[in-house]
Amino acid sequence: MGLPHPTLKKCPDAVGRNGWQTLPWTRYKRTSVAIHSNNTCHFATAGPSSSQLKEELAREHVKNLSSKQNAKKKAKTLDRDFFMSVLGSSATKRDARSYLSRFTLAKEPEKKKPTLPADSSNPILYRNGVNLGSFYGNARAVAESPKFVQPPQKQTSLVTGPQLHVALVKIRAPQTLSDETLYGIGRTLSQLGRLGLTSIVVVDCNNSGGTTANSISRRLALEQTDRVAAAIDASREPRARVVNNVIGISEATTEDSPSIYMKSKVHVTLGKLLMTPLRRGTVLVIPPIGYTDRSQVSYSIPADDIVLALARELAGFQSVPLSEHDTEGIGDRLRELQKEISLDRLIVLDPLGGIPASNRPNGYHVFLNMEQEYHTAKQDILAAKAISSDKLTDDFHIRKLQHIKNLQLTRSILSMLPPSSSALLTTPNEAANSGREQDTPFQATGVGTRRQKNPLIHNLLTDKPVFSSSLPVSRLGHSSSFMSYEPAPPSAYVSPTTFVKHGISVSIFPDPKITPWGPPIPGKPRLQLTDSYIDLPRLVHLIEDSFNRKLDVQNYLNRVDGRIAGVIIAGEYEGGALLTWETPPGVLDDGSAESRARMVPYLDKFAVLKRSQGGSVADVVFNAMVRDCFPSGVCWRSRRLNPVNKWYFERSRGTWKLPGTDWTMFWTTPDLSMDQQTFRDYEGVCRGVVPSWNDNKGG
Repeated sequence: MGLPHPTLKKCPDAVGRNGWQTLPWTRYKRTSVAIHSNNTCHFATAGPSSSQLKEELAREHVKNLSSKQNAKKKAKTLDRDFFMSVLGSSATKRDARSYLSRFTLAKEPEKKKPTLPADSSNPILYRNGVNLGSFYGNARAVAESPKFVQPPQKQTSLVTGPQLHVALVKIRAPQTLSDETLYGIGRTLSQLGRLGLTSIVVVDCNNSGGTTANSISRRLALEQTDRVAAAIDASREPRARVVNNVIGISEATTEDSPSIYMKSKVHVTLGKLLMTPLRRGTVLVIPPIGYTDRSQVSYSIPADDIVLALARELAGFQSVPLSEHDTEGIGDRLRELQKEISLDRLIVLDPLGGIPASNRPNGYHVFLNMEQEYHTAKQDILAAKAISSDKLTDDFHIRKLQHIKNLQLTRSILSMLPPSSSALLTTPNEAANSGREQDTPFQATGVGTRRQKNPLIHNLLTDKPVFSSSLPVSRLGHSSSFMSYEPAPPSAYVSPTTFVKHGISVSIFPDPKITPWGPPIPGKPRLQLTDSYIDLPRLVHLIEDSFNRKLDVQNYLNRVDGRIAGVIIAGEYEGGALLTWETPPGVLDDGSAESRARMVPYLDKFAVLKRSQGGSVADVVFNAMVRDCFPSGVCWRSRRLNPVNKWYFERSRGTWKLPGTDWTMFWTTPDLSMDQQTFRDYEGVCRGVVPSWNDNKGG
């Protein structure tokens, strides 16, 4: 019997084994059956014409090519949206350098090829391939002789891997968000991951904590957790993973009620379940559910407690005491953990937005310096009163309580992190900006005509708020505060976003809350730079470092003696301002009421250390000056070619180029208080102040 035709296939039902494999193009052929004398059957296919086969293959090729092109177009669209959102953040060169210095991946050391030691006993192979054994090598007795060496030491790598930058993200009330908003948030978190910041998302469904009997809240939490994870997965990379078994609850005694330990004893039980996916860039999504350590009973936990537990874990702190045998090497492990992980940010996405402020027309703090403003901000929220009808009073108090919780959570997290860490509180709609479609209506702010920035991406690139907190409120428009129930018009919309840092302390001499700043009164002691509570050498260093010029100290002290209105110092002399009372030309300085009424508040020196420039120090000092010290206005001057003038122009209420000079005059006085006489007094003072520099170049 001859061999079967190549186009035939044995019937597996008839033969049962050793059947011929179907050719990949048999689905394009017509099939017939042939029965042979040895009781075997074969399927024979009648091949189509070559033109039909080519046509079918061409169609499939076009179909595959079309799907590939569609995938490429989608990828290009996502990349375009990503880069447009990055470019739209308007990062300056200084911001870009700062971002690259923090997020550039460390280069791994090059691996050297292993080389055989000189005393190797391996056979020697010459180019001709002949194995000469050990005839020309070292003697076997020498090679196998014992070697007396030190015990193996602990190997430490000189170059560690790239530091992992992590953000803790809390999404409150995701059940109230639309799918479009949630997918926009997912895209923003994916963009943060591509920029080097990996997120751990904690879902907050407003659970206050409870037992397993509350199955409705548990089911809601798990459903919303899956929604958040699906929204992140929809943006290609990075992927999301739901982790619901890393939060533990310590049990003191069996008689304890869950409410006793629900807050203080929440901790991370399995840190490896966090670290392994984080190293791969995976976004972790955690529901507000925890398990008891011994009985493994699940409970609903407040999301704030989970965020605090995660912060303690990533910062190297332990939420529960370690056993005695585990104390050895704790310091080394903490140092290694801090080298590997940097918890950079806390991001709170709350429908209520940032921290409210009653003294700002936009209704929210733009930048909050916790070291200086925490207690003031808290008292401001507590003192707020509902301005609407009685039926909304309960809702108003709930909003106040939530703002207090957000403020306290932010302070607790930042207190355990390095000063470089920060927090951002904004609405889910603002966080979803980068995820909106291209046909979204244009929104302009009160500052120029710029498109709304995504605060999360902008903050990552610049480590600053969306706009400076020292800008006059008249340039920012307004938005509804938490005390108002009427939304602001889109043309005047300002993002209700608060950028928070642990910040620096601010010292003001004299304290305007105790002694308001006013013109000098004859016979009363005045502040002097030689007073004991002012460190004059550090103040001089601050001025010289900021201006890059040497100050004639004695000449300067002689000029400002008896005229000092006050001194503002930020941190450890990282920034500061020195303000004086100046007498306009033609006004007799005799201490009379008429003379004191004409005296001009003048910003004589405004300085920030070079290493602190570009951050928030300048805003902190400027805000203290215009809000706490001279709310009615102050003036100053600057050379026309001073690179800081752009910053001055944005924060002043008015400017004037003094004719015949190289000076530009600035002031913050409200328009209603700026009459012709005040303007002339300002101009006369700015023309007449004599500089005190060693180079005698003026300015």
